[in-house]
Amino acid sequence: MAEGMDVSEGCRLPVLRRNQDNEDEWPLAEILSVKDISGRKLFYVHYIDFNKRLDEWVTQERLDLKRVQGPRKEAKTPTKNGLPGSRPGSPDRDTRKSLELALPVAPASGKSLPGPAVPAGPAPGPPVPPVPPVPVQITLRFHLPKESEAEPPPPGAQRPTKRKLEVVSPATPVPAATETSPASVFPQNGSTRRAAAAQPGRKRKSTCLGTDEELTALPVLYLCEFCLKYGHSLRCLQRHLTKCDLRHPPGNEIYRKGTISFFEIDGRKNKSYSQNLCLLAKCFLDHKTLYYDTDPFLFYVMTEYDCKGFHIVGYFSKEKESTEDYNVACILTLPPYQRRGYGKLLIEFSYELSKVEGKTGTPEKPLSDLGLLSYRSYWSQTILEILMGLKAEGGERPQITINEISEITSIKKEDVISTLQYLNLINYYKGQYILTLSEDIVEGHERAMLKRVLRIDAKCLHFTPKDWSKRGKW
Repeated sequence: MAEGMDVSEGCRLPVLRRNQDNEDEWPLAEILSVKDISGRKLFYVHYIDFNKRLDEWVTQERLDLKRVQGPRKEAKTPTKNGLPGSRPGSPDRDTRKSLELALPVAPASGKSLPGPAVPAGPAPGPPVPPVPPVPVQITLRFHLPKESEAEPPPPGAQRPTKRKLEVVSPATPVPAATETSPASVFPQNGSTRRAAAAQPGRKRKSTCLGTDEELTALPVLYLCEFCLKYGHSLRCLQRHLTKCDLRHPPGNEIYRKGTISFFEIDGRKNKSYSQNLCLLAKCFLDHKTLYYDTDPFLFYVMTEYDCKGFHIVGYFSKEKESTEDYNVACILTLPPYQRRGYGKLLIEFSYELSKVEGKTGTPEKPLSDLGLLSYRSYWSQTILEILMGLKAEGGERPQITINEISEITSIKKEDVISTLQYLNLINYYKGQYILTLSEDIVEGHERAMLKRVLRIDAKCLHFTPKDWSKRGKW
């Protein structure tokens, strides 16, 4: 197409960006939204084959207008029942199979777990050739019934909407903003967004914040790191700090070890702080749904202590009453604290609370791509830690079941099964399923655990769960 043509939403063209080596490159990008601020055009672009967290607002100077591709009309991805859908299901959503599972342990070289006989039914499938001997081997025996077909919803019926959970993982850095721009329109839901920087005292973080129209035009938003109130200037922040008495999040401190503390905050009792916390999370989670009704939620804020107070590191929220056993609704590690193990610490703490409550838990579904990676990493390390800790007693082979793994770790049974399948540990051998741990898996797990320095100490947790179902009002 000719240079200077009008670029609209849906067009594709090369866009200038800097890679991790600080080198210029021109990857192909799609225009998701266009806006005009004081006669200056800005374009919200998604880089093709790049993670969506790298989406950003760019100026017209960074576009290669000589190679513009027109908008394309793509057919929606078909779903299982033939109806159009936005995307195929993720592996953990597709794996919803009930198991009757027991683990017999194999020969002297490893561990196996015998279990009850397989109920009569169709053969699970053609046998796989025998696997070679490995240092650790665990045998499973179970029956996999066919997944029942879900009935399509009646015509006109709307499916219940669910919030997408996205984890800011320590292993996944948030890209720094290459430029600051004034008010902008978020391309997917039309809410007001601003690419700028938040400066909560000690740290400065690149953000995209949905807020009041007056604040959206500001390049920097200033907020108090203790009460999370925000203002439009440094002078406003300084004036607020002279009156703010908080030096820690409001609520009860339920965990402290070293400089790490966790505070439990009731969304009904501390509504203003909870709402500001959700707005702060929205700065870094593009697909987080904002709810101003925080009453049904509890917030667990992780802080790092120094002589000036308790500084927020990250948080996760959970519903007071969840019919689907969700123990996390939204989880976030702030960018200045990423790549330091705090993300896994938040996940581990959420499961530690589930252990005290005496129930299994799972993050709210569907998981985002980064959320799935972070949780799979935690699930893999936790389950492998249990399996590798099995020891033979009295010459008998050790025994364990999937239900026992779920009870020990408080990880929901479906998540245990999907993790084993993701790690490709399950094999079919001599009429039964075996779980095989190779040398590579064992060595990789040991290396990962050496790097995982931060762990939750259950002895430092002082938490009494409440039965919210018996309360007339939260």
